[in-house]
Amino acid sequence: MRLMIKFILTFFSILPLRLNHLIGSLIGHYLYFTKSDSKEVVSKNIEICFPQLDKYEQQILIKKSLIETGKGLSESGFVWLRSFDDNAKHVTKTTGLEHLNSPDPIILLVPHFGCWEITGRVLSIDTPVTFLYKPLRKASQEALLIKNRQKQSLSMATADKKGVIKLQRAIKNKELIGILPDQDPGEEGSVLAPFFGTNARSMTLLVKLARKNNAKVLLTWAFRLPKGKGYELNLQPVDILSEQGSIEADVALMNQVIEDLVKTQPEQYLWNYKRFKSVVDYSS
Repeated sequence: MRLMIKFILTFFSILPLRLNHLIGSLIGHYLYFTKSDSKEVVSKNIEICFPQLDKYEQQILIKKSLIETGKGLSESGFVWLRSFDDNAKHVTKTTGLEHLNSPDPIILLVPHFGCWEITGRVLSIDTPVTFLYKPLRKASQEALLIKNRQKQSLSMATADKKGVIKLQRAIKNKELIGILPDQDPGEEGSVLAPFFGTNARSMTLLVKLARKNNAKVLLTWAFRLPKGKGYELNLQPVDILSEQGSIEADVALMNQVIEDLVKTQPEQYLWNYKRFKSVVDYSS
């Protein structure tokens, strides 16, 4: 299995991005026109988050989302197996880099939107970055993941106590840390907070670190351009610390920031993840 995954990643890494995304688009069409698990999950999420759309409009968004999912799969090899400098060449526009020039600690809030994998690789060219991640269950796949993600000045921290210590150490060293907080971490280290009008179990770590370190939070995303034309990298300061000072209110603000970004290009969000699995039955 590991050799097969490595072969597939290598194949996609040698293709020009336009051809890579074309094949990814075909994968997305396949996921849409078959009874794939991805289509079932995407459909459920779209129904929950966009009830104002009629059935036809929802189907259009479901199809577009699965096409972007396919591109996300194919571009993994393109991003991981190419150099950081090569990744950077495909970022055609960058907005908000000036916000990195701050005396305060900086936390990158990176939703699963567009090509999130490329954000840390490009930013770590100029400054060390440590990203939080959830390890894979299979040791062989985990080793392959770390080998392709953790390179040069880009480090990975596991989503556990040891990883949190690593993140805190990076903050003290005036390095960037990145967290993707828009997945269900389970009951520990989470609260229920609204996301598109429905409660979703949401990570508390990012807001806790922001409060503890008086950190500046930058919403960070790489918008995927059409026809393989590259990516646009964006960094935007956001205020996710509430006046109430409660964790619940902070997380609600964080989710709203993510929701507002998703609404700009909803098809580029990772809808094939069971975001509401703690409160919604995805089997029905």
